[in-house]
Amino acid sequence: MQKMISWLLLTIMLMTSFGACFAETDGSAAEFVMAGFDDDATGHDWTTNFFFQRMEERSGVSFSFMQYSDETEWSKAKAAFFAGEGDQPDVLFKAMLTQEEQLEGYAKGKLIDLKPYLEQYAPNLWAMLQANPDWLASVTMPDGAIVALPSVNQLQNNNAMWINKAWLENLQLDMPANAEELTEVLRAFKTKDPNRNGKSDEVPMTFTGMWDLRFLGHAFGLVSNDYYVRMDETGAVTSILGTDEHRAFLLWLHQLWEEGLIDSTGFSSMDSSRQITESDATITYGMFLSPTPMNMIPAAAMSDYALLMPLTYEGVQSYRDFAGDLIHGTFAITSACKDPAKLVSWVDFLYTEQGCYLMQAGEEDVEYLWNGDGTWSWIYDTETVASTVLVESTIADGGPAPGLASVEFQLAYDDPLTRQVISELIALKELCVEPYPVVWLDSATQQRVNELQMDLGYYAEQQMVWFVVGDVELNDENWSQFCQTLEHKGLSEMVSIWQEAVK
Repeated sequence: MQKMISWLLLTIMLMTSFGACFAETDGSAAEFVMAGFDDDATGHDWTTNFFFQRMEERSGVSFSFMQYSDETEWSKAKAAFFAGEGDQPDVLFKAMLTQEEQLEGYAKGKLIDLKPYLEQYAPNLWAMLQANPDWLASVTMPDGAIVALPSVNQLQNNNAMWINKAWLENLQLDMPANAEELTEVLRAFKTKDPNRNGKSDEVPMTFTGMWDLRFLGHAFGLVSNDYYVRMDETGAVTSILGTDEHRAFLLWLHQLWEEGLIDSTGFSSMDSSRQITESDATITYGMFLSPTPMNMIPAAAMSDYALLMPLTYEGVQSYRDFAGDLIHGTFAITSACKDPAKLVSWVDFLYTEQGCYLMQAGEEDVEYLWNGDGTWSWIYDTETVASTVLVESTIADGGPAPGLASVEFQLAYDDPLTRQVISELIALKELCVEPYPVVWLDSATQQRVNELQMDLGYYAEQQMVWFVVGDVELNDENWSQFCQTLEHKGLSEMVSIWQEAVK
């Protein structure tokens, strides 16, 4: 149960404090229709959740709900709203709006521009956006409109490298600092029985697909976005796919594969099948990539693992900042709404520390309390928190919500293992870079990018897997053929699109 609670705290983060402010009202309750997504696994029922009841007490704003718990059904519902079909909500909450959906909804007159309301009715959010011009730019469409508000989260979950420090200590090994040292550590994990059970059951490093392995590319200077592109300090955009560094990286992965240093099931398994859930199970993983160790191992083994800081390449430590500081598209108001100012004021409270606490932990002195040492703790036992409090009194999990996610609040949680993981993720964040900024593409350009990526991305990933496992030898001839095929499938066009987008 503690693992479940700690995981909630690790998924919602940031660190800024502003005072609460609501628009002036005439004192009468205002009811709106809210539609949105909340994953079924959370057990949240918006009609009875105390979060909305407490927000109504604070603001005078109440809702009737159109709650969806299946992502596919929610995507269909959004498309129906934008097409003007069926009942129209006033507001989309935990909306998961893509850029394409924002552009479509606005173009069809179904979503309104929120920017004219922000300075007066959302002073907390507006202050953040003014203090961070890159945030403001990333939520602003090409014509200047702001259609959807974000979750402000400066410590989002990254696919970090977690290494078994207990094994390092058993074998008297230092933390590896580069690809060569990591190779030697993995060899020792494989051959020297670091879990001390007398069996050859150790998996030096486990992973799931090329998605995980790509995060290791930083050890060869490769930090790119999902489209394999990066922008340097001069503004030049390039692809990593055909570079010498990428070839060297794939050769290294092939070496690890051939020596049995990475999981032989890594290209065929899923995260759920790799999880060790029994608290007394023998730990067999030397290293894995995951947002937190809690995704992979029981809470009892948490203290055995530490975040492996980025490996050094040519004297530089650099790692991909997976999602930046914002989760976009979490809150939007539709043209059906008669009083947008009230809803903008309502959501602005969530961009305060107090709003963060309400979303994450409920009401102070009801679900949680502050301790004399500056930490906070749940009032109830962990089983009750997991089964009842998180279900009935909080709203933060189950899909990104608009508002502020406070890293300071998480660092104050009275569980030392949670604080350890948060502290390590903060240190990682200092070395993370965004390989390419958030930009807006028009619909036609986005469609072309999608077409290119469908073909180009699939081919690139398939070939990389074959290179790693040795189905295709990574010799000069095959590498040349790989690079030529990338060009044939539109790599230069893809790079040109992203270059043009940042001019």
